[in-house]
Amino acid sequence: VVTVMGHVDHGKTSLLDAIRETEVAAGEAGGITQHIGASSVSVGGKRVVFVDTPGHEAFTRMRARGAKVTDLVVLVVGADDGVMPQTLEAIDHAKAANVPIIVAVNKIDKPEAQPERVKRQLADRGLMPEEWGGDTVMVEVSARQKTNLPKLLEMILLVAELRELRANPEAPASGTVLESRVDRGRGPVATVLVQNGTLHTGDFFICGAVYGKVRALFDDHGRTLKEAGPSTPVEVLGLQGVPSAGDHFQVADEAKARHIADYRQGKLREATLARSAGARITLDQLHEQLKSGETKELPIVIKADVQGSVEVLSEMLPKLSNDAVKLKIIHASVGAVTETDVLLASASGAIIFAFNVRPDRKAADLAQRENVEIRPHSVIYEVSDEIKRAMT
Repeated sequence: VVTVMGHVDHGKTSLLDAIRETEVAAGEAGGITQHIGASSVSVGGKRVVFVDTPGHEAFTRMRARGAKVTDLVVLVVGADDGVMPQTLEAIDHAKAANVPIIVAVNKIDKPEAQPERVKRQLADRGLMPEEWGGDTVMVEVSARQKTNLPKLLEMILLVAELRELRANPEAPASGTVLESRVDRGRGPVATVLVQNGTLHTGDFFICGAVYGKVRALFDDHGRTLKEAGPSTPVEVLGLQGVPSAGDHFQVADEAKARHIADYRQGKLREATLARSAGARITLDQLHEQLKSGETKELPIVIKADVQGSVEVLSEMLPKLSNDAVKLKIIHASVGAVTETDVLLASASGAIIFAFNVRPDRKAADLAQRENVEIRPHSVIYEVSDEIKRAMT
């Protein structure tokens, strides 16, 4: 399993496209990857699974998760741009997860490309190229012209062989949730990377605080599968709820799965209650607030298409608070904007941010009646820019 990392706009998705000959980048909003996608490619009879993690800085958490499920990291660095903040971040993630790094120096077809400069910068960061006597494999590639891609794949297989990666296909399946969402016609859907064992349709499983039975499996091209072996990314239908990205997924018998799920849900409820009980204000805090000239609060409701985006937004937005305005997230969840969301926003005077989702018709009508603002967005940093503008 290979995770592709690197700075935003250095050509991670284009490189993957060139490898799997599809056009993902064209379909991404603003040309930026916002979800963890996984796809498998066969190379000389062996299968390599690529996990494409988003490169924008807001996705540090998701990227950190992307590195957890991986055996190898391909670090993409633009030859024209050199080492950037997120390049360093990706190096840190890979080192923290103790995963070997292969560097793909991309965009060597550009006239302003300086691959040697990139190698020098990486050598300063402790990634010494092999040809300079180090142990980091570096391949100069061009995603546009498809230069040196076979060599890159060869190097991936070589490094993987040295790692002696093993999994037992006979064991009960276990793995990690890369992404989850609610699909209109199909209910909760999770993208799961099977890491050990084989997953069959009809298996009962436990996944975080959710349990279920595999109703159907789909591969990265949307084809139906009967079973999925180790290192296979699949979409799983049949969950009772939406798990969190990064949750552990394992097959268990039905009674056990249900029992564990109930126990974990109880624990989650306790944690939520403890959090909301701690939200009441003390006299000291009140005094501070009055002294600072009454801060204004802007309550926000977040709705997004996938769990990863919900987490990123809920973490990023409160950080934008300044002395005069405090941003407070009162609700954040996956799925379309519903009437309950609108009522909640109306009761607390909140704005709804809909990220890659639309309000259903009843909710849109209700929002108009209640004068609730629903802001649709599809690119994550536009949300932060808009809030900064509104606050100033």
